[in-house]
Amino acid sequence: MLVAAAVCPHPPIIVPEMAGEAAPELDVLRAACDRAVHSLSGADVLFVVGGGTETRAYGPDAYATLRPYGLDWTSPGEPGEGAGALPLSLTIGHWLLRRQGIEAGARYQAVAFDAPPRECLSLGGDLAESGGRVALLVMGDGSAARSEKAPGYLDERALPHDERVARALGHADAAALAALDPGLSRDVEAAGRAAWQVLAGAAADEAFTGELLADEAPYGVGYLVARWSRAGGSSA
Repeated sequence: MLVAAAVCPHPPIIVPEMAGEAAPELDVLRAACDRAVHSLSGADVLFVVGGGTETRAYGPDAYATLRPYGLDWTSPGEPGEGAGALPLSLTIGHWLLRRQGIEAGARYQAVAFDAPPRECLSLGGDLAESGGRVALLVMGDGSAARSEKAPGYLDERALPHDERVARALGHADAAALAALDPGLSRDVEAAGRAAWQVLAGAAADEAFTGELLADEAPYGVGYLVARWSRAGGSSA
C-alpha cells in the first residue's frame, strides 16, 4: 500500500560539487528536495523510481555514480565485480536519500523513458502492492524546452505541459498524471513522464494529499518537487 511519495528532478548539477560556483543557484530547489525526501522516512519499503533506457529492477549490488558526468563520486564505495551502475535518475535519487540518511535498504526501479502509459501504471500498481507501507521517491525532470537556451530550444507547448504536471502534483491528481500524452512529453523532452505515471499507478484510486514544493526552470528545464501523503496521514 502506497503511503507516501516524493517527486524530485534529477539534473546532475543539483549536486553542489557538480555545479561548482553555480551551486547556490539551486539552493532553493535542493532544499525543497530535502523536505520532500525527508517525508519518506518510516515506510516499510522505499522504492526509487526513475527513467532509464529500459524497464528493470536493480539488485542490492547496484551502485550510484557520477563519474560519467565528470565527478569522481560513487556510492556505496567501490562496486564489486559485475555490479551494475544505476542510471542518472536513480543515482541522483540515491544521492538525495543519502543526504537524509535513509538510503539503507532502498530498492531501485528504472522505467523506460518511452514506456507506454499502461505499462507505467501497471508497474506502479505492482510496486504499491509489494510490501506493507510503501513509499516512492519518483525522479523526473519536466520539459527541456522552456527557453531558447534550453537543451530542446523553445517550444511553446513546454510551459503549459509543465503547468499541467505541476497542478497534478500539487493536488495529488493521479488521474491527470495518468492522462499525460507520451507524444507531447517526448516532443518537449520531459524526461519524467514515465516515472510520474508509475506514481499514478501506485496511487490508483486512493486519496492522497499533495503539496508542490518547487516549480522552477532556471536553465529552461522544468524542475518540479512535490510530496504526497495518504489522506488522513501526516508529512514531515
